[in-house]
Amino acid sequence: MSIEPIDYLMIGHITRDETSAGPRLGGTATFSSLMAKALGLRVGLVTSWGSDLSLGPLSEIPIVNLPAEHSTTFENITTPEGRIQKIFHVANSIDLNLIPEQWLSASIVHIGPIAQEVEPTLVRHLSNSLIGTTPQGWLRSWDENGRVVPTEWPEASFVLSNVGAAVVSTEDVGYDESRIEEMAIASRVLAVTESSEGVRLFWNGDVRRFRPPTVSEVDTTGAGDIFAAAFFYRLYTTRDPWEAARFAVQLAAVSITRPGLSAIPTQEEIQECMTEVL
Repeated sequence: MSIEPIDYLMIGHITRDETSAGPRLGGTATFSSLMAKALGLRVGLVTSWGSDLSLGPLSEIPIVNLPAEHSTTFENITTPEGRIQKIFHVANSIDLNLIPEQWLSASIVHIGPIAQEVEPTLVRHLSNSLIGTTPQGWLRSWDENGRVVPTEWPEASFVLSNVGAAVVSTEDVGYDESRIEEMAIASRVLAVTESSEGVRLFWNGDVRRFRPPTVSEVDTTGAGDIFAAAFFYRLYTTRDPWEAARFAVQLAAVSITRPGLSAIPTQEEIQECMTEVL
């Protein structure tokens, strides 16, 4: 594979998601890469996976892969008490040596771990880019049965103070408002997604809420990752976190009206959200 210049560098595991309809591609790396591509960006993906699923639409994106015996594999189980998430396999760790040097100068770098797979010190080597992170994979651990639970994140202050923006969900932190407050203090820009309630955005000592339009919910998988890619893109192009949050909330709402990877917004939907005003 020839290494061409890119605009959006995605770092994190492609996942194999076990569903009632069979296994399918998933993970932040998948949804955010496809969202960035839909926005017209040249995307490069650095990952580790086991080649146990067809890449499908990801086959059009340049990928640097550290081959693994098994892809990182999840199963999400919906219960009346909420979602239970299980992890069965974890692919290899990702560090600086895996990233092509030419890709380090991408305008936007999205660090999106989903299972503790990305080395946190990567943020030291990407100072010329807008670095965005979705740190959910640093905020979770799993027990001997593979059940995923929130965990401490010792490197939080270091990472958050060295990136331009971060996106987390209330679920990522176990709905702990004290952790959200700590992360907001450490961050330059922090977006906290809250499912159907939209997002709270913390910036410059202020906080604002952006609510999504009412839509018919079909599948919420990947909505947060679609939000994140749209948010980082719009933040880079406008330098306005409020506008970036407004734009990304609209696109995330569009995404939940369709299942799986068909959730990625179309060009028409992107343009419609782009032209709306605050």
